[in-house]
Amino acid sequence: MSRRSHEPARGPSQRQLRVGELIRRTLSDVLMRGDVHDPALNAMSITVGEVRVSPDLKIATAYVLPLGGKGAEEALKALREHRHELRRMVSKEMTLKYAPELRFAIDETFDRMDETRRLFDQPEVRRDLEKDDDDTDASDD
Repeated sequence: MSRRSHEPARGPSQRQLRVGELIRRTLSDVLMRGDVHDPALNAMSITVGEVRVSPDLKIATAYVLPLGGKGAEEALKALREHRHELRRMVSKEMTLKYAPELRFAIDETFDRMDETRRLFDQPEVRRDLEKDDDDTDASDD
């Protein structure tokens, strides 16, 4: 067993976060302006929720979702087809030494939030949460 398995998992570095946010904003601008040579893609309103960058900054995964969540697979297919063109456009507006390879995935953040809300709305969960609140209030006395 390697030593790495005993180390705590680390989040992204400040540099990864900065580069990811820069790519997110730049990619959003490119898509909003309709700079891609694809009328179908330009007709879609796509939100870029987050971009995660690999530690070596060579791969950037953009988490995207069309407005309203409809047509997600079509949007993903179109973005993947134009990934080289999008990479060129994004790198032209940025000052990175290397342009990262762009990958695209569906942003499931909203689905997870909806599922969490649904779970919290269940009567047994609300009852347990209220019980925990009562226990906390009693220990404060």
